[in-house]
Amino acid sequence: MKHLLSIETMSRQDIEHILAATPAIKQQRGRHDSQPLAGKIWALLFSKSSTRTRVSFEVGIRELGGQAIFLSSAEVQLGRGEPIKDTARVLGRMIHGAVIRTFAQFDVEEFAQFSGLPTINALTDQEHPCQILTDIFTYEEKRGPIVGKRVVFVGDGACNVAASWIFAAAKLDFELRIAAPKKFQPPPELLRRAGGKVICTEDLRGAAHGADMLYTDVWVSMGKEAESADRMRELAGYQINQTLVELAKPDALVMHCLPAYRGKEIDEATFEANAETIFDQAANRLHCQKAILAWLVS
Repeated sequence: MKHLLSIETMSRQDIEHILAATPAIKQQRGRHDSQPLAGKIWALLFSKSSTRTRVSFEVGIRELGGQAIFLSSAEVQLGRGEPIKDTARVLGRMIHGAVIRTFAQFDVEEFAQFSGLPTINALTDQEHPCQILTDIFTYEEKRGPIVGKRVVFVGDGACNVAASWIFAAAKLDFELRIAAPKKFQPPPELLRRAGGKVICTEDLRGAAHGADMLYTDVWVSMGKEAESADRMRELAGYQINQTLVELAKPDALVMHCLPAYRGKEIDEATFEANAETIFDQAANRLHCQKAILAWLVS
């Protein structure tokens, strides 16, 4: 049985399969030749709030012929302390697949182990694999293969999105530069585990020079709200703005996984100048995740 639990555990072959399948799925929206989830019911178990992830998965499941049930942690016994493995063994007897958005990576992995269901990590504190697969698809849709390119991640380089970028760089042979204060750079152990060409630096301008993509995420991830004031102060200056864009290649893409806080990780003018790419990136969550769902049940 297949799962999508992390970029780290995916093979290059499987990543490339999903990326290759996405264009046709996008083009065929509304007139799919097959509905691989017909007669299937998938559950979305979310402990964290969501806009793009929830909507894209619910719509995607339905467009592939299935039905989606949304279950927030407040609505199920997980919110009252039931072990994830017990919830998994119950749902494994009732539904056909699960999409989980939660805090601990271990919970997603344990659910997959005990449920016997194809399971998708829709975000944990450790990784955000569906986002990065979509981001790579978006880049390749607009600029061609990402192999050999230079991606620059600006801001909190120790977050889940950055971690998935790190593993993707090694899998797909592109260079990743993480421009962040020392405190917000990924742990050495993660870098050793991932391998690949990943450069961590506090020199934002140096990192951006010659970039094929400039990418950022919020400075305060979900669950880090108590650190908000400190993060705002320490990450100030690690912003994508026009000055930084001018250091990248002339055709460099500016991307943001949203939501965006203008004036912080990206300024208003730069966000709006690149809004078409950023919102194409958001819309592509639907198409790439449909490719993921189809791959899981194939």
